[in-house]
Amino acid sequence: MDEELRSLTGRLRHEAGARAAFAYERLVATGDLDELAGVLTAPQQPLWARELAAFRLGLAGDRRAFETLVLLLNHRDPQRCASAAYALARLGDPRTARAAAALATNELRVAYALHPVRLLVELRAPEAVPALITTLARRFRPHDPYRRVALACVEGLGALGDERARAVLNEALAHPPLAQAAAGALKRLPVQRAPR
Repeated sequence: MDEELRSLTGRLRHEAGARAAFAYERLVATGDLDELAGVLTAPQQPLWARELAAFRLGLAGDRRAFETLVLLLNHRDPQRCASAAYALARLGDPRTARAAAALATNELRVAYALHPVRLLVELRAPEAVPALITTLARRFRPHDPYRRVALACVEGLGALGDERARAVLNEALAHPPLAQAAAGALKRLPVQRAPR
């Protein structure tokens, strides 16, 4: 079993509890993708069931999971966000990068931007660099409480190695919590040619 799936099923088994043990085991065991997709649209399904169904569909590359996984990517529970990001990275839906970029740059939801940022880096999509630059530039305000998001942007821009990130990474050097990571990220950018 996939390690991320093992972690998710253990967490959701506990969340489902003894009263829902039969329903839980059925969702874990079924190979019927239509049955899993039905959980996403059926009324009054508990969140654990929707998450389990969407995660399994995502790993199977079934795009019916997309909307639910995007909602979970922006959830207040970091474990749900991490599981959704993992499944979205494997889903193969072309809408994923655009959705992750929208979540990463939504200043009203910046507290939940860490996993969308990391997902963008993993996807290496065209939307990734502009979204990370935008999100990082907003973190330079005095006493910004979202240092983990800023650090993920710095590290992600280094991993992506795109020249467009140079200016914002140079600006990050002036912020002590980000300076070391920014210096490392700058070293990963293409070497600038001296003007002739």
